[in-house]
Amino acid sequence: MAARMLMVCVLGSLLCQVWISAEPYHTQGELHPQALYPWRNQGNGMVRVKRDWIIPPIRVLENSKQVPEDLVQIKSDKIFTGVVIYKLEGPGVDQEPKNLFEIDDKTGIIRSKRPLDREKYRSFTLKAFALSPSGERLENPTTIEIMVLDQNDNRPAFTQSQFVGSVSEFSVPGTSVMTVLATDADDPMTENAYLSYSIIGQESFPANAVTKTMFGINNETGAIYTRDVGLDREVVKSFQLKLQIADMGGMGLTSEGVAIIHVTDINNHVPQFSPANYILTAEENRKDYEIGRVNVTDKDDPGTGNWEAQYSISNDPEGKFAISTDPATNQGVLRVVKPLDFEAQSQYKLILMVENLNPLSSKAPNLPVSTATVVVRVVNENEAPHFMEDPIRIVVPESVVPGTLLKSNIATDPDNSDLRYEISRDPERWLDINGDTGDISARRTFNMRSPHVKKNIYAAVVKVTDADGVSTTATVLITLKETNDFPPQLIPLSGSVCKDASRTGSGLVLTAVDEDLSPHAAPFTFEMPMDGSINWTVVQVNDTHAVLHPLVELEAGEYAVTVLVSDAGSPVLSAYAQVNVTVCPCDSFGDCRSEVGAILGSSVGISFIALVIIIACFVLLLLVLLLMAVAVTTCGRRHHIKKGTGLLVGESEDDIRDNVFNYDEQGGGEEDENAFNIDLLWNPHDIPSTPGCYYPASGVPRGKQPLRKDAPHNLPSPTYPRRPPADPTDIVDFINDGLEAADNDPNVPPYDTALIYDYEGEGSLAGSLSSIASGSSDGDQDYDYLNNWGPRFQKLANMYDPR
Repeated sequence: MAARMLMVCVLGSLLCQVWISAEPYHTQGELHPQALYPWRNQGNGMVRVKRDWIIPPIRVLENSKQVPEDLVQIKSDKIFTGVVIYKLEGPGVDQEPKNLFEIDDKTGIIRSKRPLDREKYRSFTLKAFALSPSGERLENPTTIEIMVLDQNDNRPAFTQSQFVGSVSEFSVPGTSVMTVLATDADDPMTENAYLSYSIIGQESFPANAVTKTMFGINNETGAIYTRDVGLDREVVKSFQLKLQIADMGGMGLTSEGVAIIHVTDINNHVPQFSPANYILTAEENRKDYEIGRVNVTDKDDPGTGNWEAQYSISNDPEGKFAISTDPATNQGVLRVVKPLDFEAQSQYKLILMVENLNPLSSKAPNLPVSTATVVVRVVNENEAPHFMEDPIRIVVPESVVPGTLLKSNIATDPDNSDLRYEISRDPERWLDINGDTGDISARRTFNMRSPHVKKNIYAAVVKVTDADGVSTTATVLITLKETNDFPPQLIPLSGSVCKDASRTGSGLVLTAVDEDLSPHAAPFTFEMPMDGSINWTVVQVNDTHAVLHPLVELEAGEYAVTVLVSDAGSPVLSAYAQVNVTVCPCDSFGDCRSEVGAILGSSVGISFIALVIIIACFVLLLLVLLLMAVAVTTCGRRHHIKKGTGLLVGESEDDIRDNVFNYDEQGGGEEDENAFNIDLLWNPHDIPSTPGCYYPASGVPRGKQPLRKDAPHNLPSPTYPRRPPADPTDIVDFINDGLEAADNDPNVPPYDTALIYDYEGEGSLAGSLSSIASGSSDGDQDYDYLNNWGPRFQKLANMYDPR
């Protein structure tokens, strides 16, 4: 098996292709030097060779102008036995892009129909077929690879029309600035796409600020770097570089580009005050307003942190001033943030310092921090008076004594002028204020129950005015402390108790009310007086209630029981109260019932016996009313007023005092005891047994009047006016004259003493009262038992003491 090499020149080309076959074959004649035999058979028996020809790729230059151009000719060895028809399929033939290649179906010559473009299609893979006239495949398809060879038909180009970068000022040589990039559409595996970068021009802004070459570029990578010193942003702001890119290693096609490089600022300049001394004025008692501005200069880039100033005040411990930066002008804005007082300090000397927002660069010169001196002069103004505190708080007991000083030294005037004080609001008129000193004092005792006291606080308003009429007000908040002003009052003062209460433990529930508030009210203490009744006791139930019940079983009737109730205040206040208790028999529900009901027992509804009792009581009531009518008629005959006479002129010539009746008059009270210390004791046994009419005037019958101890006995009585004047309008003088005579009469009690019973003659239909043992006289009575009745009767006992 000898190998065989065949060299055939491609048609229309100077290049030669080599085919190598690993299988020997036998030729039947000489091959055409430009023909390829991709199919070979062995012997006359049409035996196919074990391996076909291997055809290397066919190389075709792009942009060829010789079209159509024969590329290669293929042949089948079947041509020696019959007719062979050649067909070609694939991209460039019957697939997109179509009509680039064709094959001569008789000769097998493959040719290009149009120029090829490698940038669009780098290669084509086609399949060639050998067919019989009937369309039968005579051979297996053969693959033909066509490679398009590149030509330098594309210029390199930068990826951006303009590249922008930056570099810090004073950067050292070799500092990387930026990298530019270019591309070439030609075959990157050839010299056609081998690019080379270069800088062909440099321009500075401002123009001609820098003339030496400041930047270089790596011709392979496009990296731009600094190549010299002297980049100063204060001198040059930016550079514009003219770039060039070339293929073929710099010897081929070229293009140009632009790179803009900005020189960025570093903080290499210290801000400086300009000027360094200022004089400003400020108003007193104002705050949060601007008083002036200071200026600084800085050569760094405006609007950046290297240029922006930060101000501070080094000698303002009280923080009355503040300084900030105007972002537009970089000036320092000085403000007053706390009110200034001319009287306290009329001038301030401030030391200002300034620095940049960004820290200073290490490349900056070593200079001290710039400072400035600002003198602030305070302008004096008439200030309003000032209260020491607002609101003015006072804590006092509600029972403060009028005239008590509550508050002093409440206001001052910064200008030291005379002040006038007044109360502008005091709804209860509880306060007084000294117009010159402002001392607040209590005008009246306070009352916690006032509607103007809210949560124990009473509010008023005071006003102070200086000599120039400038005034101010302040609120006075008076916190009232509760005091024990009122004793508790026992309730109820009457009630009923069952007869068997001593055995059952029931009784009358008592409580108390107190006008004071806590802690001067409840808990209450209930107790019996030391000299109180021995038949009753009071049992404390809780802080506010107690039960009054008898210790022994008492007879049914009315009882007056004295109870002492005390509060929990400081000091403790107590009050005696007389409780009228009705002791009665009770039903099963604990309710009082009548004696008849007690005997008959309780039942639902009205029984026949109860109905009889009710009727009997009604008849008895009618009888009593009839007897009273007869008695009144009899007693009134002797005082009948004549028809047509004066108002006070009657038929009788008796003392006119007997014709004036006083009903239910009250005594003069405890204050009259010193002026009229009369004996009020009346012995009911001294009422005459003769029936007569008694009208209430003093509680004793006429003829047995109490004796006056403020005048000698048995003195003649003064002359009383007998008849009234003819003119009824003078009745007031008539009554006053009679009153004065009665008051000066030593034999009768005064006008405003206790009521008396006046004897009005005989003939009364009322029954006799002689059953009250009236046979005895005053001298027969022993009044020593009054000493055993307790302190409430001690005064009466002293009046009838025989000593």
